[in-house]
Amino acid sequence: MFVSALSLGPRGGIQIANFVISGALIVLFARRIASEFNEGKLWRVGAGLLSIIGFSILASGPFVMDPVSVPFFEMSWHSYLHYAFGVLVFSLAPVSCFIFFGHFRTDRRWRWFQGWTLAAGLIMTASVAALKGAMLPGSLHPYVGLIQRVALVDYMAWLACFGLAVAVKRVSGPT
Repeated sequence: MFVSALSLGPRGGIQIANFVISGALIVLFARRIASEFNEGKLWRVGAGLLSIIGFSILASGPFVMDPVSVPFFEMSWHSYLHYAFGVLVFSLAPVSCFIFFGHFRTDRRWRWFQGWTLAAGLIMTASVAALKGAMLPGSLHPYVGLIQRVALVDYMAWLACFGLAVAVKRVSGPT
């Protein structure tokens, strides 16, 4: 099942809170990136993408999806919004990795993190492509939840390590 479907159960409030809190933390991290790293266009673009991703995750919480059994053209307005925010997250997450990779490649202080950033972007891209394929009936459809989790765990782990590196200032030397 999709991660978002956890919002539908009797403890759905936990998943809704998870979306809101996670999204808010990503928005705050984006602000930190924007304020601390302002010496290049790629940092600003990356911080902007993180802001959009964070806001989209946050907004996905209160706009709960309908059960997957509801046909597309019969969904509620909040389900359409939920899916729209989800499309933004899954489309922009790999792009944000590639944007930061572009900067990490040229900044000596961050070269140590470029390999994982590239890997995270490639895994996200492959996962999103597999997720689109899994949406077709009869294909990888039974694995849609697993594929989605691969994408999310990959991206969230990358974000957590990026945030930790920023927090402990694990950068060495001048640009």
